[in-house]
Amino acid sequence: MNGPDEQAGRTPEPAGRPTPAKQPEVSGVDLARVALRAAKEQARARGAANQQRNQARRGGGLRSGARSDGRDPLALGSAINRLITERGWETPAAVGGVMGRWPQIVGEDLANHCVPVRYDDDPAERVLTVQCDSTAWATQLRLLAPQLVARLNTDLGHGTVRMIKVLGPGGPQRRFGSLRTPGSRGPGDTYG
Repeated sequence: MNGPDEQAGRTPEPAGRPTPAKQPEVSGVDLARVALRAAKEQARARGAANQQRNQARRGGGLRSGARSDGRDPLALGSAINRLITERGWETPAAVGGVMGRWPQIVGEDLANHCVPVRYDDDPAERVLTVQCDSTAWATQLRLLAPQLVARLNTDLGHGTVRMIKVLGPGGPQRRFGSLRTPGSRGPGDTYG
């Protein structure tokens, strides 16, 4: 059973495959538009090359003018933001900002008794250490730690702070003996 396709030496198309659409023939007007666009691009490239050659002859480099370019001075805030981004200091800078805004984040009462001491930005740790002036405030902060971590992560970005380490108050300084010299630091400070 030879069909018309097999008789002409062609293999028949499979039944499920669509036949490719024929591309419309390009008319003379369209060809002219394409040629004009290519000529404009070439002229633009030649003009840029000529301008660079002329600048090199006149003493080289870019010249300042009325329009802004990449050499213009930046505002201080923009320059600092660019430096932070280039160096990868986003997280430490954000955490430093949190330490500066601590009273607004935790509230005045808690901020009067608990102070952030340091932030460990090791990716495995990411711990914010907070020092409290009494055990009661340390206990209160331990109870509020999950909400505080969630609030800090919404401010700084997800996963910036994983845990808050709460330190209680330090004990009094050890003083050996009844007689002390003002400003001395203990047995290692003998003559001064």
